[in-house]
Amino acid sequence: MKTTSGTTQSEFSLVQGGLLFHTCRRAHLSGEGLELLVRRVLVVTLFVWLPLLFLSMLDGHAFGGAIKIPFAYDVEANVRFLIALPLFIIAEVTVHHRLGSAVRKFVERCIVVKEDVPRFDAAVISTLRTRDSFALEMLLFVLAYTLGLWIWRSQVALGTATWYASPDAEHVHLTLAGYWYAYVSIPIFQFILLRWYMRLVLWFRFLWQVSRLNLRLSAAHPDLAGGIGFLGRSSYSFGPFLFAQGALLSGVIASRVLYDGQSLQSFKMEAAGCTGFFLLVVLGPLMMFTPHLIRAQRKGRSKYGLLANRYVFGFEEKWLQDKVPATSELLGTGDLQALADLGNSYAVVRRMRLVPFGLDDVTRLAYLTAAPLLPLALTIVPLEELMNRLVKILFL
Repeated sequence: MKTTSGTTQSEFSLVQGGLLFHTCRRAHLSGEGLELLVRRVLVVTLFVWLPLLFLSMLDGHAFGGAIKIPFAYDVEANVRFLIALPLFIIAEVTVHHRLGSAVRKFVERCIVVKEDVPRFDAAVISTLRTRDSFALEMLLFVLAYTLGLWIWRSQVALGTATWYASPDAEHVHLTLAGYWYAYVSIPIFQFILLRWYMRLVLWFRFLWQVSRLNLRLSAAHPDLAGGIGFLGRSSYSFGPFLFAQGALLSGVIASRVLYDGQSLQSFKMEAAGCTGFFLLVVLGPLMMFTPHLIRAQRKGRSKYGLLANRYVFGFEEKWLQDKVPATSELLGTGDLQALADLGNSYAVVRRMRLVPFGLDDVTRLAYLTAAPLLPLALTIVPLEELMNRLVKILFL
């Protein structure tokens, strides 16, 4: 791998590497820069979902039959493969572009001091080397076929007759579609999901390494985050991933409410916990820069406070020492404007945040995660009644 500073930073990507990425390239499902997104989404989605539809039709379980949950009515499975899985693939592109740009800004904006650029490059190289690890990716594949299948069977699969299985007192008898579901679709989905968790760990590790460098932050920076406010905005790249996680939870809850007779209210803690957990996963690593921001704010308040004292005292000595100046004397002088500008700068220093993201960033990401849960209201209130209520609220 190249170690030239600019080249190394331009190569940063959490998703542009690994066995699966190179397999997709050889299969003409991806380009070097993650092109061919639509083709990739269609091929992967149809590979895991279309055989389920076809095989469940052969079993007579696609749209009805002597089972409780036909394939077409399995909200959880269809949300998993038709919504969450495509979003995981789409998120690779957004994360690739936005996080790569964020990493380059550390050096382009001189946030990492010149002496620490080699250490910064070493953090980039270490992250890319781990991302490309064949052994790590094979471990994830094994986990998907062992631990992942066990979790699905014991915690996620419904304990009633469905299109994929007919459970009895001792065993679960898989249908034709069930074998594809259990040994192809579910492991592929969980492998892709585990790769995302691995990327989040790599991003956390990279930010931790950068947070230990000597960073040049300014308390007067207009982004109110010392100059690293771009990190908060870069977290939007995880938007499709967060929406997919909310959709997964929504599908699980919908299945339990519709087919297990559980109440929607009983899942309040799960909904709140999921939203809070994934917000913490995405924004929590940015809080490692808080010590830097605290030092920058403390130093900024001291320096700008001293500058303000000197300027204000000088202004008063010049204009207010003996008498109040006439209006004509003040007109045309830049002293008043400079005094106002200094006040604005000091106000920016005082309003500086101690985390590189704002409340609006938290709110937007929370909405993205929780949005897929909103349709669950239809399990309590029929769509027609819900629309009538909305019309009354908006127009009456």
